[in-house]
Amino acid sequence: MENDELVQNMLLELRRGTLSIAVLSQLSMEEYGYSLLKALSEKGLEVDQSTLYPLLRRLESQGLLQSDWRVVDDARPRRYYVISAQGKTVLAKLKKEWSAMTETIQKMLS
Repeated sequence: MENDELVQNMLLELRRGTLSIAVLSQLSMEEYGYSLLKALSEKGLEVDQSTLYPLLRRLESQGLLQSDWRVVDDARPRRYYVISAQGKTVLAKLKKEWSAMTETIQKMLS
């Protein structure tokens, strides 16, 4: 495996591990998929639709998100997602672990 390919694979792994926490952190207010993509992008995190939608379904199946279909302003139906009570508990723990881990990694990389 070439170095570039190896680096790309490692970056994909790192990214997968951080997307869940990023998505959970942005759903304290209801969002539909496209509005969430835009919100993440505005904060510097580009996510493909083909990555986001399966992640949303997985987080919902794990009980971390709730969703419902709605039609707003005669537009087509959209599925709105919001973090669940269980998701808030999990997010708080993930944030704590993230802070500790990034602090440790920063020390190691300095």
